[in-house]
This record gives sequence, structure tokens and C-alpha cells, in this order.
Amino acid sequence: MKYIFLVLVFLLSACNDADVASRNLSKAADNFEVNRRIVFYNGITNDYMLVIEGLCSKDNSSTEHTLGIVCKVGPNSYKKHLLGLSDNVTFFIEQIDGKNVSAYHYRVIFKPSTLIPDIEIR
Repeated sequence: MKYIFLVLVFLLSACNDADVASRNLSKAADNFEVNRRIVFYNGITNDYMLVIEGLCSKDNSSTEHTLGIVCKVGPNSYKKHLLGLSDNVTFFIEQIDGKNVSAYHYRVIFKPSTLIPDIEIR
């Protein structure tokens, strides 16, 4: 048991402040705590094609040619956007507001409600 603890201490001490802050910012964004602006840009026409702003997170189902964005639009209301990417269409995600996160402490979020599945009987 103490060897596991020593390994964890070593791994955690190997991270720099920027890595810890970056992970904590990502966790905050994935929990819809960060305002973001997502812009889709056409490299041939030099035009913005689409702009999404709000409490948004990059969806984990994104692929090389598809980007999924999930935005919180109300207390229990969400919208999901799926956008196609090509060789001339790219995107960038900008954090609009600053967010206070620690560079010294990892943020762990435990949600017991996610362990119990929603069962729908039809």
C-alpha cells in the first residue's frame, strides 16, 4: 500500500503548475462552469462560418472529421451540436472569462448520480 502512495506522490510531483491549472480548467469547462466561444473558420474564404458562445464543452464523441459541442442552456437543459470539419474548415475554442483554479491542488469531482443509470421502460 505504501508503494502505491509513493508512486502517486512521485507522479503528482512531476507535474508543473501549468499542467495542474490546465487540467482543472478543463474539468471546470466539462462541468459547464466556463464561458467559451467556439468559432468555425473557412480557410479559403477567410470567413467565420459559425460562432457558438456559452457554457460549452467539447464532446468526447468528436472525431477527426466531426466536432461535437455540448452547451448548457438552462438548469437541466442542454444542446448538442455536431459540426463537420474538412481540409479548409477549422475551429478554435476560446475561453471568454477567467476562472479561478488552483495550480497546486487537483480537482476531483465525484457524482454518485452517474453511477445509477436512468432506466426507461417502453
